[in-house]
Amino acid sequence: MDNNLDLEWLLKIRTCIARCGEMDVGKWWNTDGQLGSYGSKMLSRGFPRTHHFAQARSVFAVAAHRCSQVFDPPHCATFWHLSDAIEDEFDARWEGWLDDAPVWAPFFDQIAAIDTADARIVLTRLELVTDEEVAEAATLRRSNEGKSVQLPSLFGRDRRSVALLGLAFSLSAIGDLSVPYARMGSE
Repeated sequence: MDNNLDLEWLLKIRTCIARCGEMDVGKWWNTDGQLGSYGSKMLSRGFPRTHHFAQARSVFAVAAHRCSQVFDPPHCATFWHLSDAIEDEFDARWEGWLDDAPVWAPFFDQIAAIDTADARIVLTRLELVTDEEVAEAATLRRSNEGKSVQLPSLFGRDRRSVALLGLAFSLSAIGDLSVPYARMGSE
């Protein structure tokens, strides 16, 4: 794994951002409360044990697609596609998380309760980012056209870079998505 990125933490931070962007919260992508309590009730009928993960996987896909529609920079890492190696390992861990689905229920209950699109507030409340990461993210700015937020350094394939990509969603307004990204170094 690139720089030992904690994949469980990555799942949690992605789930938070996915919820922040839903139509009943941030209005960034076209899922409406799928990670909320209504989505949980609906999917638990067909996926009684693993419905939370079905909810998350679905919203991740919609969010990634919407972000690529708004801004899809070449040779860059985005929150929904960090690197091929990271994404392959993330996907490989999915089955293990499904095996432990009941352990994740309290976390998904917290996700269902999210009522703000401010990623900074949500990620801080759930203790998924540090004070230093929040302070660094406060220096980020939207592009002139408002469609993107570039990290000032190359993507480090590490927690700091991913935390900043997630926190940068705080610069999006309700119904006005700005896609965070970081340039990749030479491979």
